[in-house]
Amino acid sequence: MNLITTHINADFDGLASMIAARKLYPGAALVFAGSAERRLLAYLSADLRCLYGFQKLKTLDLTEVSRLIVVDTRQADRLDRLQDCLRNPGLEIHLYDHHPDAPGDLRGTLEVVEQVGSTTTIFARLLQERGIQLTPDEATLMSIGIHEDTGSFLYAGTAPADFHAAAWLLEQGAKLELINHFVSRELSADQVSLLSQLLTNSTVYTINAVAVTVSRLNLPDYADDFSVLVRRMMVMENLDAVFALVGMDDRLYLICRSRIAEVNAGDIARAFGGGGHAAAASAVIADKSIFEAEEELLQQLYRHVRPKAMAGELMSAPVLAVTPDMSCAEASSVLTRYNITMLPVVRNLADRKRPKGLLGLISRRTTEKAIAHQLGHAPVSEFMSTDIATLPERGTQAEIQELIITRRQRLIPIVRSENDEDWLCGVVTRTDLLHLLAHDPSRQPRSLLHEDEQPAAERTRNIARLMTDTLGRELILLLRELGETAQDLGMRAYAVGGFARDLLLQMRNLDIDVVIEGDGIQFAQAFASRKQATVRTHEKFVTATVILPDQQRVDVATARLEYYAEPAALPVVEKSSLKLDLFRRDFTVNAMAVHLNPDRFGLLVDYFSSQNDLKERQLRVLHNLSFVEDPTRIFRAVRFELRLDFRINRHSEKLIRSAVQMHPAEKFRGLRFFNEIRLVLSEDQPLPALRRLESFGLFPLLWPDLRPNLKIDRRFVHLMTQAEKAISWLRLLYLPEERKRCECWTVRLLALFSRSRELELRRFCDRFEVPPKLRALLVEWKRQAERLAAELLRRPVLRPSEIYWLLRGLDNEALLSLMVIARKKHIQEAVSRYVTTLRDVRPLLTGQDLLELGFQTGPQFKQLLSHALEAQLDGVVSNNEEALALARSIMLSSAKA
Repeated sequence: MNLITTHINADFDGLASMIAARKLYPGAALVFAGSAERRLLAYLSADLRCLYGFQKLKTLDLTEVSRLIVVDTRQADRLDRLQDCLRNPGLEIHLYDHHPDAPGDLRGTLEVVEQVGSTTTIFARLLQERGIQLTPDEATLMSIGIHEDTGSFLYAGTAPADFHAAAWLLEQGAKLELINHFVSRELSADQVSLLSQLLTNSTVYTINAVAVTVSRLNLPDYADDFSVLVRRMMVMENLDAVFALVGMDDRLYLICRSRIAEVNAGDIARAFGGGGHAAAASAVIADKSIFEAEEELLQQLYRHVRPKAMAGELMSAPVLAVTPDMSCAEASSVLTRYNITMLPVVRNLADRKRPKGLLGLISRRTTEKAIAHQLGHAPVSEFMSTDIATLPERGTQAEIQELIITRRQRLIPIVRSENDEDWLCGVVTRTDLLHLLAHDPSRQPRSLLHEDEQPAAERTRNIARLMTDTLGRELILLLRELGETAQDLGMRAYAVGGFARDLLLQMRNLDIDVVIEGDGIQFAQAFASRKQATVRTHEKFVTATVILPDQQRVDVATARLEYYAEPAALPVVEKSSLKLDLFRRDFTVNAMAVHLNPDRFGLLVDYFSSQNDLKERQLRVLHNLSFVEDPTRIFRAVRFELRLDFRINRHSEKLIRSAVQMHPAEKFRGLRFFNEIRLVLSEDQPLPALRRLESFGLFPLLWPDLRPNLKIDRRFVHLMTQAEKAISWLRLLYLPEERKRCECWTVRLLALFSRSRELELRRFCDRFEVPPKLRALLVEWKRQAERLAAELLRRPVLRPSEIYWLLRGLDNEALLSLMVIARKKHIQEAVSRYVTTLRDVRPLLTGQDLLELGFQTGPQFKQLLSHALEAQLDGVVSNNEEALALARSIMLSSAKA
């Protein structure tokens, strides 16, 4: 006799696997080894029991079993009375299971064991490969089994095969409404009460830096589906690992759930004689009180919970370092330049990415004291700290805390040993540890916090779901391909800056800026090859731009840091780590990154409490010299403040005013500043931004040559308002886009200079190094607008042809500038008439028409065409025949003359 069974307290995965196994073993008896979950019994109505042919254990002669098919377990003690079959001579055992190997597993003549989310998934594949069809009821049951054991595909053990199996079952007719009824259901009033008790009786233990929740509960009667309550508790409280000890009906149950690799629920359950897999497991504990079981559970947790390897993830790399022969003055300069407090001292710095031979640490405080004692020339080897501890990349959080808290070591070098030599691969600072602990203030050691240090927001957060909801499918695929390329090259890729900021604000931003920890140019070339795209490299700044076939651009930069040799100078660029790359940025809200590599896709990196600033909608600089080193950040602050509806925080405002007072006018010059002015004037409504710039006292620095001194008075507001009206008027016209094309910021700039001479505009262009071609256009547009304004002011009444000849050939920028400075309504009306009706008039009379009439080419030929066009514009002629008649009359007049 063939017999199919599963473990005691059968669940949906076990039941579905039994039904599927019956398809492979026709005629085999279906028998439960013991009890089943109440939801299973609700599903298996009396009719279905008869349909599937389940038999009662007591009616069978177990000595007649020649083949035992066991599904969803390999543990003999979970077969209860069916273990008696194992003594049958010549017994074949066929095993189908998805749980990992465990001590005491049965051995079978056939074993099909796969690391997937459910045993049902294995049977779905086997049935599909053999072309076996299912009824809709069978497909529905198997779908419930997969959903139940994978947590609807959210458990860590879920595999791609589970999705494929679910898709195939849907094709076989699985009923979604029935699946939803048995998988996702509301809790009853009694269950809500039990869940509340479970939460009340919970304790969180920190074991090897991993938070583990243990809950205990004694109930007078058996409560079915208690595992559902444990799962609900885990989801509600966002817990990583939960262990519930529940006494029910004179038995003690252990229910284990985990969603992190550091805690294997199956290992813990097996220690109590139970079973399961890494994400979900259970056991029945005999001969122990609930308090004795809890004590043993804690012992098992301390034995099995693996500490998190944090050092390699937390460290910053590559490392800034100095050699022992460098003077204290030179080391102090490096510390100040990069705004850090401590440097490793290494024997060999030939390879900046792999400094070798760690000798000690030198701090800024030490170098400053040495300089104060006239010892700036002394080598750092004389004063460096040599009693230092290091950690490998696999160092745990507990080890990091031990060194930083107990030993008071502010910086921990992370070293790797290769070929009998240690090299420095990164450093972990006290601030790094603070960032890591900040999301759980209850676990922050008070000795670690100082009055002037405020813990930042959570350092990492997975926003993959937000990315899916906000970005289109094509963009998500592109980001994943960027991460996969980096992974293949052994690099790390991050989406940074405005892309990350706008993502959290749920705004679409198609400007993708990618930072590479590695070689950005090599990465860009590899990605361009993969996508058959073109790439432009910029060796000086170790950046590149990839232009995809659909013209989508991806800007790639190598993780770098910048320092300024002097205020307002161009920055000097050096390769660095992501952390220092983000630290060089302008504002905290632009200093976030999103992991793109497949193993960490969607993980947000936030070193500077950027998420808090986003929530509070404030702009905050990353360090106090930010505006001194780069005054162009003032313009960006003003633009972001208005565009994002943020506010510059009080401290940053103070820093702006100090920087403006500190810098002489000659510092505010050059193309970088011109580009910032252009961007301000390109905003949809630039007047508030200009008001903000004036409030910071920037106008005298930007336009020191203007006479009278430019300030936002009533006349200024009127000119800017006129500019906006003119720009809006052009945009709203029903004209082809090419006829409305206009660099609107130039109209606003010319409005600013409308009360000044051409000389002041030329000096402005000189001061800000405006490119020659653009400079010539700006001067010409100003000249044309002013000349025509004067001409039109003298001629209030003009025929259409006169308007046409006056304005013909002018660019939109000159036309709009004319509308801005026009002080009479008839001038604006003339420009409007020209743009909407006169500019695109096609002559009724052509040169070919004149040739056919017998005209000879020459000076009069052109005059006649112009005369005919004037007549057409003024309404004298309205069709080709009238135009030809006019031409003939002119010919006759000429002949008589």
